[in-house]
Amino acid sequence: MSGTGPAITICWLRRDLRLEDNHALFRALEEGGEVLPLFIFDTNILERLEDREDRRVDFIHRTLSALKQELEALGGSLLVEHGRPVEVWKDLLERFPVKAVYAAHDHEPYAVARDRDVMELLRDRGVDFHTVKDISIFERDEVVKDDGGAYTVYTPYMRKWRARFTPDMEQAFPSRERLDRLASCEPLGLPTLADIGFRPTDLEVPPTTLDDDLLHHYARTRNTPSIAGTSRMSMHLRFGTVSVRELVRRSRGISSTYLNELIWREFFMQVLWHFPQVVDTSFRPAYDGIPWRNDEDEFAAWCEGRTGYPLVDAGMRELNATGFMHNRVRMVVASFLTKHLLIDWRWGEAYFAAKLLDFELSSNNGGWQWAAGSGCDAAPYFRVFNPKLQLEKFDPSLKYVKRWVPEHGTGNYPAPIVVHEVARKRAIATYKEALDGADTRTKVQPRLFP
Repeated sequence: MSGTGPAITICWLRRDLRLEDNHALFRALEEGGEVLPLFIFDTNILERLEDREDRRVDFIHRTLSALKQELEALGGSLLVEHGRPVEVWKDLLERFPVKAVYAAHDHEPYAVARDRDVMELLRDRGVDFHTVKDISIFERDEVVKDDGGAYTVYTPYMRKWRARFTPDMEQAFPSRERLDRLASCEPLGLPTLADIGFRPTDLEVPPTTLDDDLLHHYARTRNTPSIAGTSRMSMHLRFGTVSVRELVRRSRGISSTYLNELIWREFFMQVLWHFPQVVDTSFRPAYDGIPWRNDEDEFAAWCEGRTGYPLVDAGMRELNATGFMHNRVRMVVASFLTKHLLIDWRWGEAYFAAKLLDFELSSNNGGWQWAAGSGCDAAPYFRVFNPKLQLEKFDPSLKYVKRWVPEHGTGNYPAPIVVHEVARKRAIATYKEALDGADTRTKVQPRLFP
């Protein structure tokens, strides 16, 4: 295939790495003519990753390899490129006779800016660039208050989400049924991990199936870190190896609690869309005046799981070893860092961003600001989780702790780096002093992207 052959449509895969129920791929296949799927290993993103054995990059590479094999078995192929997106697209437009490009929306600030630049390039070359909704049921400003304002509290957002939802929104796009319209071409190469500067990892990929039995018991089991009581779908949602429509379809009518967790994800997405400043600053501006202690030795102890608080240490060690952490434990370790140690939530957010398999900017930022009290609908600043009580409630048999902190209960386990009650009082006093002189009721104005 060359730049002088029949015009083709490119489906640019990003956070929708699947052939089943893929909205952008479906629209591309409906365009008429042949379709070539594309993925770009974006060096703007890869260069920010410190670990050359990043499990997420490995996961993407494995997924692309499987997709490529499947597409080639159907007579098509998958084009995988490596570079800065605008430069890659300049090269592609020289190599291929492209008539249109389809991709799924992405709400994150970098992605919005990237797509704007690519759209301008394609428009200048006479190529249509279409983006469609795929990674969520509702997005951007589709669920807003009656006056058009953005929701900043989850419960009314959730109620409006449910009120606006209709069953047709969970219906799959039959993209797989249209795969006879793929561009015919010789098998295309797939860069190795080494080619893009990374190495294979020990990643264990969770199944892509959601068990009905798990959903039936989800409300009861989801807070117990020692059992398989959560779906482990978050990484698949992040990279689109599972469709959110499928998860909504499966959970609706079985587990309202699980559906609410999916709605929380979309709540934080719309917060990021309407208030992109939360990437760098507190949603509640007054909280940026808190005098964080930011003790580097205590931060290192937290990162390495040696704080002397078993549930905190187990969570951090699980994260470091696997790239995963149970959600209940995430709340405990985040509260401990921001309240017990008075370390800036941005430090913890950045550490999670580097380690989590399911890292998603909106959810990570929303979760950390919730724990610190600085976010929308956040836990009040005077709410400080007691790690000991959390352990007694959610891991009373110490099964989770014993798995990740085997030295617990021996002389080799460190003493607590802070005393809970002392740290709790210090946190409340520090927050109160910083906030007393500020107007915590200041309305935060949304700033939409152009």
